[in-house]
Amino acid sequence: MLGFFIEPFAYVYMQKAFLITLIVAVPMAMMSCLMVLKGWSLMGDAMAHAVLPGIVLAFIAGLPLALGAFAAGLFCAVATGFLDANSRIKADTVLGIVFSGMFGLGLVLYVSIRTSLHLDHILFGDMLGIAWADIGTTALLAVLCGGFFITKRRDLLLQAFDEGHARAIGLPTKFLHYALLTAIALMIVASLKAVGIILSIALLVAPGAIAFLVARTFAGMVVLAVAATCFSAITGIFASFHLASEPAPTMVLVLSLLFLLALLRALLSARLTRSVGSHARAMREDSGAGRSS
Repeated sequence: MLGFFIEPFAYVYMQKAFLITLIVAVPMAMMSCLMVLKGWSLMGDAMAHAVLPGIVLAFIAGLPLALGAFAAGLFCAVATGFLDANSRIKADTVLGIVFSGMFGLGLVLYVSIRTSLHLDHILFGDMLGIAWADIGTTALLAVLCGGFFITKRRDLLLQAFDEGHARAIGLPTKFLHYALLTAIALMIVASLKAVGIILSIALLVAPGAIAFLVARTFAGMVVLAVAATCFSAITGIFASFHLASEPAPTMVLVLSLLFLLALLRALLSARLTRSVGSHARAMREDSGAGRSS
């Protein structure tokens, strides 16, 4: 029985998979909390899809793929902000146009060149084939983004809830806005090897959504988001080993199940609260009727 739980850790490639996923999980869970509070879920989706043309162009130019992915993701965010500020089109419409256009461009570029680069590894990750150098690069990006979040969390939180007040008290709101976008782009780049483009959106949205349904404070939200992501990473990779499935989709499936459980808990809690409130009102009305009689 004990061997069932220990066996995955006996293989180096599984050890690397656990390690890189946990490295990515912590800062992405932190970012997820802010993205949910700011309503930026579609922004994360757009940036995740938009990195594909940057990856292909970087490959053609012989540059690091991470550099191309970062530049494309950041370009998507800046272009979206520019179009949103200089047109009558709503932000969600602009995001849909920009990210679908860039993802389409990436696919066209990919099929137009002959390369040994596997598109599946870009789209869905390749954590079982990760190298130690990739883990080192991912760890560096995770430390940078996690450090930014920890040092600026109060300013970022105030900006998320009341940007006008943040500007009035002298906070550099534009810097915080673009710094957060940069950090999100960097974390998408960091997650490419672990979960790929398509599934990175799950790590940017689901942890924050789960924590938002359960936690009552922002600090509690961050702790719950990190815990949910780490639990999903360990459980998903462990289950994929025994089920012979892909680790990244299995991990995302665990995250989705946790979200359903959190949603069910929130619905039951709200129903219970309404029931208790109705009962209390009925008792007050009965008490008032008794006194009047």
